Amino acid sequence: MKEEFDFKTIYKHFAVEGEYVSCVRCGEGHINDTFKLTVQEGGRNVNYLLQRINNRLFSDVEKLMHNIELVTSFCRRSVEKRGGDPKRECLNIVPARDGKSYYFDGKNYFRIYLFIEDATTYQVVRDPRDFYESAVAFGNFANLLAEFDASQLYEVLPDFHNTKVRYRNFLNAVEQDSCGRAKEVEKEIEWVKAHADLCGQIVDKIESGEIPLRVTHNDTKLNNVMLDNKTGKGIAVIDLDTVMPGSLCYDFGDSIRFGCNPAAEDEPDLSKVNFRYDLYETYLNGYLSAVGESVTEEERRNLPTGAILMTYECGMRFLTDYLEGDVYFRTTRAGQNLDRAHTQFKLVDDMLKLRDKMTEAAVK
Repeated sequence: MKEEFDFKTIYKHFAVEGEYVSCVRCGEGHINDTFKLTVQEGGRNVNYLLQRINNRLFSDVEKLMHNIELVTSFCRRSVEKRGGDPKRECLNIVPARDGKSYYFDGKNYFRIYLFIEDATTYQVVRDPRDFYESAVAFGNFANLLAEFDASQLYEVLPDFHNTKVRYRNFLNAVEQDSCGRAKEVEKEIEWVKAHADLCGQIVDKIESGEIPLRVTHNDTKLNNVMLDNKTGKGIAVIDLDTVMPGSLCYDFGDSIRFGCNPAAEDEPDLSKVNFRYDLYETYLNGYLSAVGESVTEEERRNLPTGAILMTYECGMRFLTDYLEGDVYFRTTRAGQNLDRAHTQFKLVDDMLKLRDKMTEAAVK
């Protein structure tokens, strides 16, 4: 059962004027508890987004909010320079009355953002236009932060996309074989090992300086884009908890991994799983149209690598979790993580066949 909170007391700790009207749960996120706070200011109702931060996952809230403060303030300045509307085109933190970006009641951490009106997030792609607009939104996010020094950010989830580390964790899970499952997945284990050369293809280029260190969102799904209710255009990127230093190839790649497979992530029938090149092109065109000249040639050349790498990494993580007894990813049935791994491996195989074509489209 979800914990209930004393909203009438909580909101008073923030720089929110007006009288409390209501606070109701909203959104479908599984990490934080999210609410729509309504207060009456000057005779009209004004909405805010209030969240309880999941400090079990994000144990250092100070570092988490440090990242979000820096990124949102930089985005706001960039939007203002362009003559845009910073209240709609980026997240805006409402500070606590003590000047911090959050409030701690002794047990729970809370934060408040301005509510972005007349816009909606969607859990599933309704048509290719949604996918295109999400690409525009994430490309614009990268463009807004192109001049930002990503080394200022903390790694709130260390080695999140360090595929070399993920691979070592996988090998350790195989060696430990804590649940005695390794023998039944020998083929899958060998597949991961056979593609191990993928692991360093982005992280090594970041370390060498061939690919610049960038702000990465790290959860580039459609449900983290606000689409304008009237125009359907992507106007803002939300959910910045996983903002960290990395490569924009990671963000691009995870979008492709998620959006170019018409089947469910845990689809047991692999005949239904395939990489939709047409959707790759749709997303690529939207992303490049928004990221503009801030993307380097080497980054463009490695966008397909990001897609392949993120899919490989995700499949490897599913298989690792299966070997360890399904302790990380939530499962609702036996073998679900193994089915998830199979879908990712199938997508990697499909993309590797089309890699040259994908690269040609990215650099033209």
